[in-house]
Amino acid sequence: MRLVRNLTFQVLVAISIGVLLGIFAPDTAKAMKPIGDTFVNLVKMVIGPIIFLTIVLGISNMSDLKKVGKVGGKAFIYFEVVTTFALAIGLVVVNVTRPGAGINVAAMARGDVSQYAAQGKAMTFSEFVTHIVPSSVVDAFAKGDILQIVFFAILFGVALAGLGAHGRALNDVLDRLSHVFFRIVAIIMKVAPIGAFGAMAYTVGNFGLRTLLPLGRLMLDVYLTMFLFVFIVLNVIARLYRFSLWEYLKYIREEILLVLGTSSSEVALPRMMQKLERYGCARTVVGLVIPAGYSFNLDGTSIYLSMASIFIAQAFGVHLSVPQQLSLLAILMLTSKGAAGVTGSGFIVLASTLAATRVVPVEGVALVLGVDRFMSEARAIVNLIGNGVATIVIAKSENAYDEGKRTTALAEIHEQRMLGAA
Repeated sequence: MRLVRNLTFQVLVAISIGVLLGIFAPDTAKAMKPIGDTFVNLVKMVIGPIIFLTIVLGISNMSDLKKVGKVGGKAFIYFEVVTTFALAIGLVVVNVTRPGAGINVAAMARGDVSQYAAQGKAMTFSEFVTHIVPSSVVDAFAKGDILQIVFFAILFGVALAGLGAHGRALNDVLDRLSHVFFRIVAIIMKVAPIGAFGAMAYTVGNFGLRTLLPLGRLMLDVYLTMFLFVFIVLNVIARLYRFSLWEYLKYIREEILLVLGTSSSEVALPRMMQKLERYGCARTVVGLVIPAGYSFNLDGTSIYLSMASIFIAQAFGVHLSVPQQLSLLAILMLTSKGAAGVTGSGFIVLASTLAATRVVPVEGVALVLGVDRFMSEARAIVNLIGNGVATIVIAKSENAYDEGKRTTALAEIHEQRMLGAA
């Protein structure tokens, strides 16, 4: 009966029960929302401190500060290339399959997106850049703003590294403190199945599977595109850097299921950082690449944004020429970077993008509101997978990858699963 204690099994069962409750008792399922929200808040509670401590310790333990800039530079180049490719593949697929063609917009139910449209109009690239620097460090931690925490942590880490031997005592304290926070994460994960159940039950109960039918074609195309992106694009990248994508996916399957249940890639962030270290990536690389990736390497979100934008144009009968679509791609390259750590970020960025084009009606985002939640799982999972691949790629390119640790980690996982099946 060790299988019952396996986290993967528990989360999978919890998600299944949540779906069934949402289908057969939607009113009861809607009442499960606080359970899912509480679990997400539990994880968000420790994300800020963990990101801060991991980045600071990674930088302060790196003897050559020039290497910090080199790792960061490589990461940002990788992020930009891969997310641009994600945006482009989304545009190509949606133009070929044309899921929005022939849809009767007048007959479709639309949700209220006024709040997203208002925030989207307010979002500009210059404001996003200015926002990176927090006016108050305390406020950045209080709001859980990942980008601001990353910025402050880099400054703190560089300053601590500059102190040399004088900063060693503080470095040791922070190292011990990081172990405490990761222990808190281990405690929180005990209730992960309950949180996944609550979030999934609310999603199905509130939105209902019937909302999928009118926009089922768009959902199918989005899921298919993300599948192709992971198993073709990311698989090619994995092969170029000589590691197995399938092995990596099996290694993080608990995190994938957790994201599937909660529709948030953030809930898996602390465990991903731990797991990638055990998988062989140096802490210095993990500490820089993973947090930055949650702001700048949103592959799943990029695919969704490009496809949703063209879908809305097709639904409203707005023909976008090739130059207009390339302009849309350029705008998305900027606006998609503002999607990190913002509730409803997909809709806010989508609204801001459509507002910037001044061709596709902003109110068109209301068409996809009903199915957005069902596509958010795919976005979050692809974001999670993509950030892990990016970390391994950067670690290998910097010769900061330990094959021995990877072998040990896989052996431990295999042993645990064999015991669970016994």
